[in-house]
Amino acid sequence: MLVRILTVLFFGLSCLVSAQAQDVGGDSVQIRSVQADFVQEKHLAILAHPIVSTGHFTFKAPASLRWEYFTPVHTVLLMDDGSIRKFVRQNGRFVEEHGMGLNSMQIVLQEITGWLDGEITDTPTFIAEPEKEGYIVLRPRNQALAKIISRIELKLMGTSGLMESVTLYEGPESFTRMVFAEAVLNEAVLPSVFRKP
Repeated sequence: MLVRILTVLFFGLSCLVSAQAQDVGGDSVQIRSVQADFVQEKHLAILAHPIVSTGHFTFKAPASLRWEYFTPVHTVLLMDDGSIRKFVRQNGRFVEEHGMGLNSMQIVLQEITGWLDGEITDTPTFIAEPEKEGYIVLRPRNQALAKIISRIELKLMGTSGLMESVTLYEGPESFTRMVFAEAVLNEAVLPSVFRKP
């Protein structure tokens, strides 16, 4: 479960910062950092209403990330210099969690960094297909992965090169959607943001 949730987070991020955004004059802008708020909805057939989470992320090229959920549980995922750590707020303080799921994120990180220097393209794990104007669909190459993630749908935000939303389909009646807002590009970010919850 953790891997599936983190996968959509990171794929959303990788596409959100697809390294080429257009400024007002139409010139390409190299992305050094991105910050944005997000709302995540988890839809399952057994639930009458989706599980809604809210949060904020900060990304700094080439591979530093702070992904923070404020609700329903205050959780912080930090990625810095190849190291991934997860913290959960308990009794007024952050407690670090350890587990196998975090080790698997090293593989996801490799996939992401392949997209950070250009367009969203095919990778050893996914085939990228333009579906309709403003949408790109990523389909898994591996049948074992396809049983967990049938596809990832990316909705582009106009011609900016940024993502408006990312939807991860896990089955016919199960999906996770993340909608991004208030994106800020290329603001300076202190290194401590990626090291402490």
